[in-house]
Amino acid sequence: MLRVGVVGVGNMGYHHARIYSEMAREGKVEFVGVADANLERAKEVASQFKTKAFGDYMGLVEKVDAVSIAVPTSLHREVALEFIENGVSVLVEKPIAESIENAQEIMRAAKKNNVTLMVGHVERFNPAVLKLKEAISQGLLGEIVTMNAKRVGPMVVRIADVGVIIDLAVHDIDVMSFLADSRVKEVYAKARNVKHPAKVDDYALILLGFDKGMDGVIETNRLTPHKTRTLNIVGTKGIAYLDYINQSLVVYDEEWVKEAKIQKQEPLRNELEHFIKCVEEKKVPLVGGEDGLHALEVAVKALESAGRDEVVKLR
Repeated sequence: MLRVGVVGVGNMGYHHARIYSEMAREGKVEFVGVADANLERAKEVASQFKTKAFGDYMGLVEKVDAVSIAVPTSLHREVALEFIENGVSVLVEKPIAESIENAQEIMRAAKKNNVTLMVGHVERFNPAVLKLKEAISQGLLGEIVTMNAKRVGPMVVRIADVGVIIDLAVHDIDVMSFLADSRVKEVYAKARNVKHPAKVDDYALILLGFDKGMDGVIETNRLTPHKTRTLNIVGTKGIAYLDYINQSLVVYDEEWVKEAKIQKQEPLRNELEHFIKCVEEKKVPLVGGEDGLHALEVAVKALESAGRDEVVKLR
């Protein structure tokens, strides 16, 4: 049975721990423990989910086969490399790293040590996204012309190491690339700090140009009292409206309207089950290092574009 753990049990890491504990009760994994620099927090989560607490992630390194890394983005490289170099497969929460260079270093290490590297772009595992991918593959929308995403919500002061482009827009960059089966070739963005105390960008509007000719628009902020997570796609034969939160999808063409039948599921549960299966069966994950790197690279170029107020092309 695979031995698993979680490093970083803030908001997202807490839910990784919750799901691993559920999987442990079902006999699917052995949940070894959680690690956090705040030992009291680690003890609190460990007590709730009946596992062990560590104040230093090094205490987990030789005890697990696979680990979820949910520490602040600025620490992803340091923590991921320690586990990878000890032969442990890793799921690194998105974004994969704070810089392109750090992401590439993590990828090289995973390849060298022959371990699974997965990036936590959880929206890929939203049932509505998978249903939309199916509809696109069946040709229901025709050729994609444009994709428009809105990912807005209230202020989150605890996230202070990166702004909304790196923290939020990477979701939509990844989903758009996945659905269109295309990579971003150029980006133009407007971004600024409105009121976040850490002075990171808390508002952004991003225009993407893809290598297959379609365009994408992303609006994201931490200024809106009500959380919204939507994606609209216009194709040559139809249009689609997706709501990530409600897990709903409606597809229109000139003659009919079809609301997809979707069985609601927890995307994070789907993601972690996929990660464990990939580690156990030595399979390539749905969201690997290259995908995480691309989303990060586009986000970094968006920040560069906002700073220069001009279109920036990707390599």
